[in-house]
Formats: sequence, structure tokens, C-alpha cells
Amino acid sequence: MSGDDARKTTETAAAVRPRRRRGVVALTVVGALVVAAVAGWGVWALVSANVESASVRAFQEDLQDFYASPDAPAAPGELIRAEEITDLEVPGGTAYRMMYGTQAPDGSATVSSGMLIVPDGDAPAEGRPVLAWAHGTLGFGNDCTPSRTYHPTLHGLDFGSWLGVAMQRGWVVSATDYAGVGTDGDPYYLIAQSEAQDVINSVRAAQNFPDAHAGSRYATFGHSQGGHASLAAGMYADYAPELELVAVSGAAPAAELGALFAQQYDKPVAWGDGPSVAASWPLVHTDLTLDGVLSASAQRDYSELAHGCLLQEVDQLLVKKTFDEQFFQKDPLSDPAWASAVSREQIDPARIEAPIFVVQSLTDNVVLPNTTALLAESACELPAPGIAVSWLDMVTHEDTAVMGGMLAVDWLQDRFDGVPVAPTCDQVLPLKPAERP
Repeated sequence: MSGDDARKTTETAAAVRPRRRRGVVALTVVGALVVAAVAGWGVWALVSANVESASVRAFQEDLQDFYASPDAPAAPGELIRAEEITDLEVPGGTAYRMMYGTQAPDGSATVSSGMLIVPDGDAPAEGRPVLAWAHGTLGFGNDCTPSRTYHPTLHGLDFGSWLGVAMQRGWVVSATDYAGVGTDGDPYYLIAQSEAQDVINSVRAAQNFPDAHAGSRYATFGHSQGGHASLAAGMYADYAPELELVAVSGAAPAAELGALFAQQYDKPVAWGDGPSVAASWPLVHTDLTLDGVLSASAQRDYSELAHGCLLQEVDQLLVKKTFDEQFFQKDPLSDPAWASAVSREQIDPARIEAPIFVVQSLTDNVVLPNTTALLAESACELPAPGIAVSWLDMVTHEDTAVMGGMLAVDWLQDRFDGVPVAPTCDQVLPLKPAERP
């Protein structure tokens, strides 16, 4: 069978063929690392060396056929194609890249790519539990899309810290890239409905992959932007009534967007996520205007920055920091359309029926801890199942991903096992919650 015929086979029957060795990242919250770098202006510029090499360009060109959109619209969760990632060694499991059907916020059909990691061994009769993982801010460029990033590695960060444990416990891990990131179509950064649908449809795609033996019970986890997506899946759980969401979890989740915008809009960190917001939010919130809200520098550069990769753009962002260039010309919440959009996209715990687990550092300067305190305060005013928060000290934004992932898998195991949740609402918050604008 030729290579083209084999690929057609995967599209029609979800069969998987091994491919010649080539790279894919199984990283995670690389984007969150860069956002932290933008805030701290550290040494992360060093990692951008050689990313535009001929090897990387050839690698991306080699992937183009896999990431091409199907000729006909795919149903939500339909597995369009999958292939083994032969040079990503997963202890106790096998990694695949996949493309599957999902939906845009207006309900139209679109696609997302992602990864699927399947544990070794026999699956239980009821199918394996699924952990749906959502990545942090990366930029929309192909080079930084998790499933198609050059040079795969499991070392460090949140994915590598807990993936082996997930394999030992027999969980399937589905990892969305999000619609329009690495694939054709528009991206929808921090758009709660879109992110939730991408996460949930990745679970459906896992069910449609025969070798995964994925069951109907799932949980979610993500860091920073991925925390927003993970919790958003709880808000839209009824999107897939055939699935059972046992819990949602996040490390430093960008949940209270209003409080975050109000405190961070005039800080350098705004250059980390602002371009992606400016490039995607007007697609959904059509009354938004960039004129008078974004600075002249931001209006000139936001699209290029959003559609690139943050790890490759630290040098440009350093220049903007050096010259004290602001991303937002004014507080975007002072504009009624922006205030409305922010309110609609932030996480509402009243709409989440599953238990919530959050890990937050008290020294995080990207997702500010007082915003997570606000989330906890709001969730604790609601009836069961409630929220449990684990507070860390002297831990960076990026390291929260590592530690949060390890804490989350233990907490989620209890939820899969049916252990009752013990909310932390009787504990005094370690700091005053932010004010909601």
C-alpha cells in the first residue's frame, strides 16, 4: 500500500500506521512559560535559536498533508485521521497525533488537531477513563502547535510531570491543539465555548480511536489558558450528554478574566496574551473595536505576534518592554463592548456541576493569585460539589504547571474512584480576593 493510500485508510477507518521518525512535542504549557517570560523578561529568548532552520521548515512541510482539512465537514468528535508519533517515547504508552471534527462558536463545522496518548495493557470492559488536557498560551503558529512542534520531549513542565502516572493508571490522555491552531480556520483564544467544545470533542475523538478503548467517563486539566479551557468544559458539559464529566481542574487558571484584565492591561504581560485576544475576539464579539483600545504599536503588530510563536518572539517583546510600549492604550474594560465580552468569556462556577480543583501559587505574577481567590470565593457560595484549592508559595507561574499537574492527577483519581469531594471552603483564604469589575 502506498503512503497516500495508507493515509486515506486512516481517514475512513481511523486506522493508524507508524510513520518514519520525526518530531512532535508532547509539551504542555510552553505558552504559559513564555507569558511568564514576558512578565519577567528572563533568559527564555535563548530557546528561540535555530527555530527557523531548514530542518524545521522541512518538518512542517512534511506535515502539511496530515493537517489539511477534509473535503467534507466532519461531525463533532469524528476522528478524521491519526498516526503514531514514532519518535515520542512515552513510558507505558504510545502517542499519536490526530485530527478530529469540532465546532466554531457559531455552530459551524471546523477541525482541531491534537494528540492522543494511549496506555499499554488491557483495557477494562467499561473502557478506559479519559483525561482531556488543554495547553497554555503558545501563539497560533504551526511551529508551536503541540502536536506538530519540532523535537518532541516529555522532560519538565506539566505534561511530562504527570503523563507517566496517567499511563500507569490506565488513563487515555486526549490533548487538543484548539481549532485554528496548526490547522485551517479561525482560532478562538480564550473563547470559552470554543475551547470547551475542542476539549470535549477530543474525548469523543478518543472514543472513536479503536486502540484507545476510551470509555465515557472523563476529567479535564489545563494550565493558564488551558485552565480556562478545562473549567470551560465544565460550563458546557451538556454539549456531550453521552459523556460523564467527573471533575475539572486547572493550575493557575485564567478564570476571572475581568479581574485579570483590570490589573494586567497596562503591564508587560499584556503583550503575551493581548495579540491572541485581539486577533480572535472580534471574530466572535463583532461589536469590538481595536481603535482607541489598542495602542498604535499593538495595532501594527498584534496579528503578526498572534500568528507566530511566543517562544520565537521574546526578542521583539523585549524591545517593547525596553521602550515601555503598552499593548492597550486604555483599560479595555472602560469600553462597554470589551467589558461585555470579558464578562461573557470568564469562568462562571455556577454553571459547573462537576467538582473543581485548582492549584495556585501565591507568587504568580501572570495569573494573579487574588483572581483565583475570587474564583474560590464565588464557588464557595454555591452548593455542592464545590471547589478545592491548593495554594503554593514561592512557585513561579510555569512551575505551577508542573506541581499542579502532579497534584491534579491524584485528586482526579479520587474522582474517578467515586471518593466524595472535600471542598476547602472552610479554610481562610490566604489573601484578599480581587474585586470583580
